[in-house]
Amino acid sequence: MTATLSSDVMDKEKAINQAEKSCMEHGGKLTPKRKVVLELLLENAHPQSAYELADLYQQKLGEKIPAMSVYRMLEFLIEQGLVHKLASTNKFLACSHITCTHKHETPQFLICDNCQSVSEVGIDTKLIEALEKSIQQNHFQLNSPQLELHGLCEHCQQQ
Repeated sequence: MTATLSSDVMDKEKAINQAEKSCMEHGGKLTPKRKVVLELLLENAHPQSAYELADLYQQKLGEKIPAMSVYRMLEFLIEQGLVHKLASTNKFLACSHITCTHKHETPQFLICDNCQSVSEVGIDTKLIEALEKSIQQNHFQLNSPQLELHGLCEHCQQQ
């Protein structure tokens, strides 16, 4: 299952409504500022850094917000399963499955090094189980099963 992250693919209003519902179900609250940060990620097809989000926040609301505050908001959104952090680029993107009701697979991100587009792809559970077994057999503790693969998207390959 592949989902390309763009405002065309995801219905922002539906995603925000689902995010609010999900936060309430997990004992959290999507505050107005957290909501704006999530909206900014939903509106942008490319991952954003906390500093880029702070700039976009100021452009949208005319109000400055410290990058450290944005980082705290992003941490909350990650904990709620609404946002992913790309460790290789230190950027953030909205989960492309916010509006889904099915159990999510472990994410794999296909990151285009040319146009910076990102596709979120679920990894088959059996593959993850095999990887985890191999990791355990080698006495290694995995901090995150998330995979980030860099290359060229189909569009950039054709150019």
